[in-house]
Amino acid sequence: MILAAVDDMLFRSRIRTTAKLIGVELVFARTPAEIISQARALKPALVIFDLNSKRMNPLRAIGQMKADPDLVGIRTLGFVSHVDAETIAAARAVGIDQVLARSAFAAQLGDILTTA
Repeated sequence: MILAAVDDMLFRSRIRTTAKLIGVELVFARTPAEIISQARALKPALVIFDLNSKRMNPLRAIGQMKADPDLVGIRTLGFVSHVDAETIAAARAVGIDQVLARSAFAAQLGDILTTA
């Protein structure tokens, strides 16, 4: 089970299509509050964050997850514009497990979903 906190329609579609093709169960969180509640309820193997999302507030959600003893063990991965050094540093500061450039995330998506 993978939880995706992604509101970019292109990436949502790409993630959904890839998950379906390889038979990975996937749920999307639609709001910031849903990220935490779904993580708590589903205990996914991985939560994927679009770190450039303004609506999802991913840095806050990652910080909440990593501060919560029940959620801290859930692996987190974020993708971000490769030139957005500030967001990359901020994500690492709040405890994200892995950060990838958007292009690397897209290129490695199948492997990311199968190894989650």
